[in-house]
Amino acid sequence: MGIIAHNLLKLTLMKKSSSLCNILVLVLAIIVAGIHPVDAQVLNKPVAADNPNLAGNSAWTAACASGSFNEYFVNFTWSPPLVNSDNEFVLELSDANGNFGSPRELARVSDKNTVFDFEFQFAVPTDIRGESYKMRVRSTSPVKTSPASDAYSMYYVDYNSPLLISQDGNGSIPPGGTIQLCGGASVTLAPHNIPNASSYQYNWYRSGTPLAEKSESITVSTAGMYYVELDYGSICSGSANTLSNTIEITTGSSMGIAINGSSNVGLCAGDAYTLQASLIGMGLTYTWYKDGAIVAGPTLEGDSYPVNTSVSGFDGSYEVEISGASACVERSAAVTINNLGDFEVTRQNAAEIVLLPSQTTTLSVTTTATSPTYQWYKDGAPISGATASSVNITETGTYHARVSETSGGCSGSPIASETTMVASPDSFEFVIDYVGTYTACQSADATLSLTTINAVSASGAKTDVTGTLQSSFAYQWKKDDAIIPAETSKTITLSDSANNGAYILDGALNSYNTSSNNLEVKLPTDEVLLISSTGTVLCEGAGPIVLSTTTDLTNKTYQWLRNGQVVDTSSDSIVADAVGDYQLVITTNDCPLTSNSIAVNAFDESLLSLDKPQDLILIEGETETVTASGAQSYEWFDANNTLLTTQDFFPFHQEGEYLLVASFGNCTISKVITVTYRDTFAVPNVITVNGDGINDLWVLPNTYSRNSDVLVTIFDETGKEIFSQTNYENNWPQSTTSFNRSSMIFYYKITKGGSSLKQGTITVIR
Repeated sequence: MGIIAHNLLKLTLMKKSSSLCNILVLVLAIIVAGIHPVDAQVLNKPVAADNPNLAGNSAWTAACASGSFNEYFVNFTWSPPLVNSDNEFVLELSDANGNFGSPRELARVSDKNTVFDFEFQFAVPTDIRGESYKMRVRSTSPVKTSPASDAYSMYYVDYNSPLLISQDGNGSIPPGGTIQLCGGASVTLAPHNIPNASSYQYNWYRSGTPLAEKSESITVSTAGMYYVELDYGSICSGSANTLSNTIEITTGSSMGIAINGSSNVGLCAGDAYTLQASLIGMGLTYTWYKDGAIVAGPTLEGDSYPVNTSVSGFDGSYEVEISGASACVERSAAVTINNLGDFEVTRQNAAEIVLLPSQTTTLSVTTTATSPTYQWYKDGAPISGATASSVNITETGTYHARVSETSGGCSGSPIASETTMVASPDSFEFVIDYVGTYTACQSADATLSLTTINAVSASGAKTDVTGTLQSSFAYQWKKDDAIIPAETSKTITLSDSANNGAYILDGALNSYNTSSNNLEVKLPTDEVLLISSTGTVLCEGAGPIVLSTTTDLTNKTYQWLRNGQVVDTSSDSIVADAVGDYQLVITTNDCPLTSNSIAVNAFDESLLSLDKPQDLILIEGETETVTASGAQSYEWFDANNTLLTTQDFFPFHQEGEYLLVASFGNCTISKVITVTYRDTFAVPNVITVNGDGINDLWVLPNTYSRNSDVLVTIFDETGKEIFSQTNYENNWPQSTTSFNRSSMIFYYKITKGGSSLKQGTITVIR
């Protein structure tokens, strides 16, 4: 009755008296029937409802949401008794198959706990697409779930413009919207104007008949009218307005069109010639092309084309294309028409050639003439017997060839090639360069090579003859004008700083001698330069920090640097009088040799670090190691000033005070480390000697009791020693008769090896 009374009280405050009477009758009926109110609520399945914001509307049958409209309502009813005051009703959505394995929340209300018939308002999530979504309502207090609703078609229409389809989705809609297929070929159609096309499902149609394909593309070989729309379900698809353009697929047979005769024909100006298609008298339409452009047609039965050789530019590539009922549109292979009186002659060698005495070289030309004849000329006079496309020469002079066309009876002047100047060089020029990446004083090696040989005429004109003459020269490398033995190829590789210097390459051919440009090679030495210091920390009153090296600096050029700036150039050693990074740089073999870097810091106690606190607490019997860092050396002392170790760490296992002295060159830092045991309980400062067996004795922690190394001493209020014992057995006081006042104060001291561990007072209460 407590729950019922609570719910009735809530209802009294929230509902009118007439409603209260009805609810009281219902609750009393439930009590008489023996139903526990908490378990009696009935949640009914939600039902699609009218949208009150749309006049004249009715309950929706499918949710076709979009960015411009996404407001839906469902009606929900439930039966009392009342739910708890903290209850919420939650509208949940299934997956597209009606399953609630992972339901999605659509709406949640907390102010309907006394309303048995109300509407949920919700928006369709933007990724919803399916035919069989269901909804249910869940209450949170008590926890109950309604039956699932009927299945509804729900789609979020995020794309609602007409689709455009083309072959392979390439964006090019065919002329007239028609694609012809020949010989059983197929074509793939796909939309080209929708983002993320693969994330949708589609409805494809052929001549009004739905097809089974649902993907973004469809491959077809059957004639028909093809179009597509986005699949937004049986109801929403039409309202989305995504129906595409139509592409008509037609089919036909390949007939194998060609142009009769040779595929390469030579004609002279004025010659009569007609191109004839291989298929005639079949009611076909013919279109003739020259170099890809239409020159005749389309013409029904136009199966021939007369070439007009009287006009300039009649030569070219000719094709014919046919079309017709049940015939595929197909184009023939090309026939090339050549103008025999219009050809080209092309020189195949350089305009200037260097020819050495007793050397032979070949000159040649090519031509587009069909049946050419050749005649070579030297200095304007024909060369006897030189009637081929190439000629071998051994003399200097000016050469060219004249080419004539002999086929087809064409009349016309011979065409001369460009001239070639063949000359003897006045001298030669060598050019050498580094091979690959080379950086002075950084690269570990360097490769030098001949890159160019120029023949130089008397006028100073240069001709690159590298490919012709590089194998004919004899070579010799020099360093600093001195011959390098055995280095007689056009390339040299250096990998030792002892080889640093200036390099040139000499060459000799017959009576010609030449030298290259000069290249400097600077390789770094592999020597290691080390500097050391007497300290690294500057502190007031300490001795100077001296930087020096074991390398002999006699007759060497060197620099001492601080933070990259020169501070000394004449001293074998220097005094570091300021903080910074110090280095020594020696110039050796034309390259700088840089030492290691030594950092000199200002003195600061933060330079010393401990990995444990200075007040160290141990569990008796265990060891705790403290490690120091940052200094150059360390000394650990106990309370008697005994040196324990000079390592950078010390393992502590006994109580007491310890001293660490850390040295930074001439500077030191001292830290006191206090070690105490962790007690399982504190030393008591009050005992009650009333004989009740509770707190009658002064009991010490295990750290101090029953230990032969620990001395426990007790003094009265005058300072007189009244108790002293090692191996303390927690047995003081042994008698309670000596306490003649109700409250007396005593003093204690606990020592170990003469060192004080603990001291304080004891109040004795009778």
